[in-house]
Amino acid sequence: MDEKDRRIIRELQLDGRLTNHELAERVSLSPSPCLRRLRNLEKSGTIQGYTALVDQKAYGLPITVFIRIRLETHSQDSVQTFEQHINQIDEILDCYLMTGGIDYLLRVIVKSLEAYEDFIREKIHCIPAVASIDTSFAYGVVKHTRVFASNF
Repeated sequence: MDEKDRRIIRELQLDGRLTNHELAERVSLSPSPCLRRLRNLEKSGTIQGYTALVDQKAYGLPITVFIRIRLETHSQDSVQTFEQHINQIDEILDCYLMTGGIDYLLRVIVKSLEAYEDFIREKIHCIPAVASIDTSFAYGVVKHTRVFASNF
């Protein structure tokens, strides 16, 4: 990947609805080479897809929760079972495997505190091998972006 590819990616992160002609202008390429590079980025999996960014509050899911989970055991079966369950739960937007005192960090969105309680009771407590659940509620957002800096 060279600097032109990185510029293509950045422009699409800023506006995924650009036409190929607009994209080519922004990255200083003619349309054919730009489209060829774009297709190569898609084919290689560097660009994984296109989506709409939705305001979670306007959608009716105003509460963001970060949940730290520690497992009782770290056997292959326990880890695999936990991760399979997590992948089936829509409220969980992100799940990170962590180092340190916790095993997983989840980012969850819900419509209310009651919905969060139901989520924990009905979806998390039933997962085998969960030893502890620690919750923090986000009350504000300082920075949230999906755009990578171009100078990495």
